Amino acid sequence: MNPLRRYEKIMEALLTEKEVTVAKLSERLQVTGKTIREDLTKLEEQGLVLRVHGGAVLANSDQFGILPGKEPLVKHAEEKSEIAETAIRFIFANDIIALDGGSTTLEIARRLGNSPITVITNDVYIISELAPMENVRLVVPGGYRVRNMLAGPEAVSYIRNLNIQKAFISATGVHPEHGLSVYTGDLIDFKRALIETSRESFAVVDHHKFGHSALRTFAPLSEMTAIITDRALPSETAEQFRKAGIRLEQ
Repeated sequence: MNPLRRYEKIMEALLTEKEVTVAKLSERLQVTGKTIREDLTKLEEQGLVLRVHGGAVLANSDQFGILPGKEPLVKHAEEKSEIAETAIRFIFANDIIALDGGSTTLEIARRLGNSPITVITNDVYIISELAPMENVRLVVPGGYRVRNMLAGPEAVSYIRNLNIQKAFISATGVHPEHGLSVYTGDLIDFKRALIETSRESFAVVDHHKFGHSALRTFAPLSEMTAIITDRALPSETAEQFRKAGIRLEQ
């Protein structure tokens, strides 16, 4: 297993279990403890994990909004709510939209109400939120479950045959150079399919994610129609992105 794939597996384990030991990772990934310790050092240098005696924990308890296995997170709820209110301004009756998996897109779903729109999503929480809405045409791609999201080639193939007007994309990090990034490669193909299929793509990210990079970049910022964020984004940061030609909506 190459180092990048090991890093992904380590992050997936931490996202699920919050804390892992060197011994457990060594057994799970079938590599030596020395290799795991070196991997954890690399991840710590990137600000993704914190080393503790015998293992590691997540550097940020919510890892920039990735949802846990059991219930949605509420950290930065005010910012996510603000972003959702802004995003709703871009959604109209009879639109065909896609909501990527994530805590911020879940907030968007909660504000759609029983609107006559078509919603494509791979997020099981969003599916649960919208299923009772009679006027919402809910479209769910196939695939296997990765925490709260559905992924895999079946989902990607299905998405590429749709006519999506607007996609709302979540990300772990937003960086001028490294673009939009996530921790695991399992979700990249699905995100790429949404971006390449949709007429417009909006990244929905709170200000805490700006300047951060995760393991895998899935899109340059230039591919986004706009980045929707909250008003707490520092003005100097906003100006930096706007000077780079990135449209920000707050």
